[in-house]
Amino acid sequence: MSTDESMPFHLETERLILRPWAESDAAAFCDLLAERGNGKPPVERIRTSIAELLAATETTGIALLPIQRREEGDFIGYCGLIIGRTTLEEPELAYELFRHAHGRGYATEAAGAVLEAAAATGRTRLWSTVGTWNTPSLRVLEKLGFHRDRVSMEENGEVAWLTRTLP
Repeated sequence: MSTDESMPFHLETERLILRPWAESDAAAFCDLLAERGNGKPPVERIRTSIAELLAATETTGIALLPIQRREEGDFIGYCGLIIGRTTLEEPELAYELFRHAHGRGYATEAAGAVLEAAAATGRTRLWSTVGTWNTPSLRVLEKLGFHRDRVSMEENGEVAWLTRTLP
């Protein structure tokens, strides 16, 4: 386990609340994953995934958190830190939002709160990996101060590896 402190698991911004997963998030999480175009996963599998995410948070001290809009109270996606393709000491920033929530600055706002939380843990660098075709996501990372480190070829195409030093 890392010597870094745990990140807070409840973050708030002007328009958003990032909080721990609840079983009640499963149906909306299924709908979000269905937007990827690979079919809708069974809700029981997603409930299991939520339990695994919560267990990983306990073990690692980092979290992928659901995003809900403050005013509307609806689930619009997730944002947080994962080990992913990197390490616990230098985790990945990950996020995904429903298409209807794109273009409103929510990803940048949520990820900015996660960056602050990551810096407070004592970490000095984060990564993010994203398909090179995903221009909007690359733009979010650019706004947050991430810089391209390299590109790799994976099963689903080219992946850009971006990094950001934390204060």
